[in-house]
Amino acid sequence: MSASVTCTALSFSWPDGSTVFEGLDVSFGPGRTGLVGVNGSGKSTLLKLVAGELTPSDGTVKVAGAVGCLPQNVTLDTALRVDEVLGIAARRAALHAIEAGDVSDAHFETLGDDWDVEERALVTLGELGLGHIGLDRTVGEVSGGESVLLGLAALLLRRPDVLLLDEPTNNLDLYARKRLYAAVTSWPGVLIVVSHDRELLDLVDQIADLHTGEVTWYGGNFSAYEEALAVEQEAAERMVRVAEADVRKQRRELSDARVKLARRKRYGQKMYEQKREPKIVMGARRRAAQESAGKHRIMHEERLAEARERLDEAVEAVRDDDEIRVELPYTAVPPGRTVLTLENLELAHGSRVGGILDLRGPERIALIGRNGSGKTTLLRTIAGELAPVAGEARTQVPLRFLPQRLDVLDDELSVVANVARFAPGATNNRIRARLARFLFRGARADQRAATLSGGERFRAALAALLLAEPAPQLLMLDEPTNNLDMASVRQLTTALESYQGALIVASHDMPFLESVGITRWLLMADGELTATTPEEVARLGEGTA
Repeated sequence: MSASVTCTALSFSWPDGSTVFEGLDVSFGPGRTGLVGVNGSGKSTLLKLVAGELTPSDGTVKVAGAVGCLPQNVTLDTALRVDEVLGIAARRAALHAIEAGDVSDAHFETLGDDWDVEERALVTLGELGLGHIGLDRTVGEVSGGESVLLGLAALLLRRPDVLLLDEPTNNLDLYARKRLYAAVTSWPGVLIVVSHDRELLDLVDQIADLHTGEVTWYGGNFSAYEEALAVEQEAAERMVRVAEADVRKQRRELSDARVKLARRKRYGQKMYEQKREPKIVMGARRRAAQESAGKHRIMHEERLAEARERLDEAVEAVRDDDEIRVELPYTAVPPGRTVLTLENLELAHGSRVGGILDLRGPERIALIGRNGSGKTTLLRTIAGELAPVAGEARTQVPLRFLPQRLDVLDDELSVVANVARFAPGATNNRIRARLARFLFRGARADQRAATLSGGERFRAALAALLLAEPAPQLLMLDEPTNNLDMASVRQLTTALESYQGALIVASHDMPFLESVGITRWLLMADGELTATTPEEVARLGEGTA
């Protein structure tokens, strides 16, 4: 029996009563499926239901085969050895004991037929670019991106029938992403991936679009899906225009019918008053005219109601995916003004910025480099969160830093209260009005930060920083597109295009970096910060840094 996932009449609600799915029917068969949808549509929730991490409120989830899941935020015990993460520690120990001459039956039972367990593990690590790590190091000795790949390596070794990946390229450098792409391309079973990474989604066989609690299927990769969706939306918008024209026509005809009815009433009354015919005849005529006019009016009212219903259906077919709408006021920096100076800066963990590096005016700097190269350490040092080992980082303008972990939020406070911490002079009404542009309207603004999804948490953190007083004239973003849906990435790009301050972005998302008008590229590698070019960045992505 081939591997598959079948959800039947699936319903799920959170403890607070908010419904995610109600009566969802969807099946996934062999092949690579990209599961897409706006933040909050339920993509990660659906993966957790399939993986058995959540229990449906109603309905069933049936999986034919073993399931392996790589969650959005991979957290591994830093004390674990690599072989323990991979799940081969016991078999490896038994193998070593047998090779050392201990022929206890327990060792043979533990090892089974897996005599090449070490070789397979090392080959898998090598395929993911982790061959240098070995099996005896601990998780605490590897970078965050490498720990994500370790989690994937453990799944690849298990060879589950159904593989679930939730935003797997978050925090992966360009080189690591290429390795992950190769693993996805060669996956033989059922694969369901949730991602905002276009390059990854262009490797899938079909797209499952989760929208308003239902799944619509599109053959082909993400690029083909976008083209098909654009055609659908163009047709839907045409139908809206046709329906609007019909509503206007029916309104005119109803208005004309009402005018005719009024005229007939006046004429009938006039005839009745002038008594030109017998009273009984005139009464019958008046009743007949009124009935005829009334039927005419009712017919036009029904036609108008039907036209309005068709318009409502047409409007519902047009996507109105909510997107963050960011305003960045009072952020302009004169072209010649020095915004930031780094002078002989030595960072924790050994990286350095030699000589003097100035950031002037509204420059846009892309900070790139492999996982663990020191990019985040540099940003945190500039932000004043880490003290430099030597040298100095001087900022001349208001600075705000949005970290990868989005830990600028207090989990115990509401979204409104978090923003108020950064803008204590702003009124509650002003904060709520501004938060509405970040899609936190009404009760949503009163949610505790701890209950927010990944995308919601990003929006709340971004809102807290950008609505801060004073407004930032130097904005530093560390992997800002992690956990964002495509619509929000586009909106963030548009907002940053209109931003007039200085910008430093650490990111592995090349399409995003290229879209925000980067003026200078800096590479952190081998403990040094040096100037580079997009072409060199591409070479880095191929592992030749």
